Amino acid sequence: MSLSEISFIVYDAVVYIMVAFAIFLIGKFIYQLLHPSFKVKEELVKKDNFAFAIAHVGYYIGLLFSIGSAIVGPSNGLVNDVIDITVYGLLAIVLLNISIFLSDYLILRKFSIRKEIIEDQNAGTGVVEGAVSVASGLIIFGAVSGESGNLLFGILTAVVFWAFGQVALIVTTRIYNWITPYDLHEHIEKDNVAVGVGFAGAIIAIANLIRFGLTGDFDGWLPTFTKAGFELVVGIVLLPVMRFITDKILLPGERLTDEIINQEKPNVGAALVEAFAYIGGSVLITWCL
Repeated sequence: MSLSEISFIVYDAVVYIMVAFAIFLIGKFIYQLLHPSFKVKEELVKKDNFAFAIAHVGYYIGLLFSIGSAIVGPSNGLVNDVIDITVYGLLAIVLLNISIFLSDYLILRKFSIRKEIIEDQNAGTGVVEGAVSVASGLIIFGAVSGESGNLLFGILTAVVFWAFGQVALIVTTRIYNWITPYDLHEHIEKDNVAVGVGFAGAIIAIANLIRFGLTGDFDGWLPTFTKAGFELVVGIVLLPVMRFITDKILLPGERLTDEIINQEKPNVGAALVEAFAYIGGSVLITWCL
């Protein structure tokens, strides 16, 4: 590789990074614009709101995945790449913020997420909201990263598959609440961080499988939905299996439920093991299929 070729690669990389940072700044501004009832800086610095910090970092991670979806893969030329990063980055900002609102009404629907995070500084709720943003970013990554024809059609497929992913997350919430011997909403509202951590792992695991199902060039609606739907079914089957494995193998001699809800101080470490089991299982599946 010649010196001139290296200089072109470095130049392109610097431009991509600058555009990505600009998208991040826009994302930060839009987030604050859509949440006028509180100030991001005040929550992070003045109030030391850990719950908000977790949720906000999750938002940025989701945005990072979304921006990355337009960067990975073969280049279409610097100008076209910058246009793609800008368009999909701005689209991701819109979709991620809609995901946050949807999580308030459809995922953790029995209480106000804003109140729990801003007023009560409930870290368990913050973990879940952050996980929803990360999950949405993963889904957008899968929807955008392949070739889909032209930019407008790429936007359409990204929005449709993002919507499919949101439905999948809602279904995951219902099933997770069904397979666990406790009420998810009740214990998260009681500031049980461990419950939030375990549930967050399930959300991210399902989103990772959907991302895998959507990754690749667009081959038509039916084949893509079939593959993504298959991954969703695999993920739903994975949840109770990995919870059982956590109970019997990763935490031998202890009951996961007892560690998470049946003691005075919920065991967040045990919940992290549960979350790892879900996410690790989803990663193994994507490697094997």
